Amino acid sequence: MNKQTTLSLVAAMLTLGSVPSFAQTALPYDWSMSANAGLFSDYRFRGVSQTNKKPAFQGGFDFGHKSGFYVGNWNSNVDAGIYNGGNLEMDFYGGFKGSYESFSYDVGALYYYYPGSGVAGLPKVDNTELYVSGSWGPVTLKYSYAVSDFFFGPDSKGAYYLDGTITYPVSKELSLVGHVGYQGGLKNNARVFELDGGVQTSITDWKLGVNYDLSGWVLGASYIDTNRSLTLGVASANNRDIASGTLVLSVTKSF
Repeated sequence: MNKQTTLSLVAAMLTLGSVPSFAQTALPYDWSMSANAGLFSDYRFRGVSQTNKKPAFQGGFDFGHKSGFYVGNWNSNVDAGIYNGGNLEMDFYGGFKGSYESFSYDVGALYYYYPGSGVAGLPKVDNTELYVSGSWGPVTLKYSYAVSDFFFGPDSKGAYYLDGTITYPVSKELSLVGHVGYQGGLKNNARVFELDGGVQTSITDWKLGVNYDLSGWVLGASYIDTNRSLTLGVASANNRDIASGTLVLSVTKSF
């Protein structure tokens, strides 16, 4: 596998982008539906730009049962050069969430799908992860584990992502967000090739941001960075670093 193909593995996995809190619409048989949409100045996934540092339109929906079971879908445009011809990311997930006193938990599975990937004989890109998370007050910890080959890297099962997020409400409208994540287990063909030629098996990303709720429209500003230097997709034409620090602006709305 060449260097460019190996790098594609990294970008494909590199917040879990957090989806804003959903509004609820009641459905029959104790089900409810929620949805959201947002515009972002850059789509950063685990610290690395998926859109060549260009804007992204994102949105999704959930169906939840009062028992705690849920299923959903989330979508975003991506750089087709990274995903071997696929310019859309579609995530499908399902799981169970609940709470005990002040502690809440969530367990589930997530499938990453890129329709149109695999052109010109290139590998098709997808990935399946299991996840578990727990929250107590403003703190959330989450662990994700790849049960398939990590995106399309042969013999790369077992890659994992551990991340923690703190959301601190300053007022009813304003909240501060801090996040750090560690992507490990990048063995075999999922290793990271940096711009300086170094080879790594892990990536650390972090984020500091602020959200402001303006009558249901959430305005966000976050600084996102990693400890790696990477290029791929369209950015590889001029060795543009898509893992360097940047300010991401966003506006989202729940329905």
